[in-house]
Amino acid sequence: MDYLYNQGVILHCILLIKNSSKEEKKLNKRKKDTRWLASVALMMAVVILLANTPLGMIQLPVIKATTVHIPVILGAILLGPLAGCILGATFGVCSLISNTMAPTLLSFAFSPFLSMTGIPGALKAVWVSVGCRIMIGLVAGWLWILLKKVKLNPVIALPITGFVGALTNTAFVMGSIYKLFINEYAQVKEVAIDAVWGLIMATVTASGIPEAIVAAILVAIIGKVLINIVKIA
Repeated sequence: MDYLYNQGVILHCILLIKNSSKEEKKLNKRKKDTRWLASVALMMAVVILLANTPLGMIQLPVIKATTVHIPVILGAILLGPLAGCILGATFGVCSLISNTMAPTLLSFAFSPFLSMTGIPGALKAVWVSVGCRIMIGLVAGWLWILLKKVKLNPVIALPITGFVGALTNTAFVMGSIYKLFINEYAQVKEVAIDAVWGLIMATVTASGIPEAIVAAILVAIIGKVLINIVKIA
């Protein structure tokens, strides 16, 4: 009887330890999820701030380079592709609202409310303004994961991710405008359709490349600091 009693006590203790371990894992997961959500919310606030203030633009010798995609890329690096997609969508919604409230010559390609071709044009505009910006976080997040798997030094991996992430923004936005709005683009620019490709490539060269270089530098500098902070935390 004493033997059975002792065995029962041991079994009970084992079950208590297992249950305690499970509860601890659940608690740690909740803490991690809460911390992730708080971090994403903080990065979203940064995106919104940059998108609605002059801080989102850097004056270069020829053009102004946007920096709104920088927190999207950094969020994708620090918090993963899902966070990058959420931040990219935030960037896209800010762009959509901005082009609706303060329209420019090409706002029809970014705001569904300014569509020149009805519902099809509106859906295309949502893709350009929001969908293309989601791709920034998706590409940057998975590229960072790939570079980590091949154990590339962060000093090299960070600027590469920043450069590619920024070019993703330019390539998807301008490429989508060319594919989806070529006729409307030619109309507002008052050029022949054959000339649109040249204008698109001029924009990519004059704006996209400088923005990618700025992104590479800023992501390398800021990313290194933030990665160290995350490690300490």
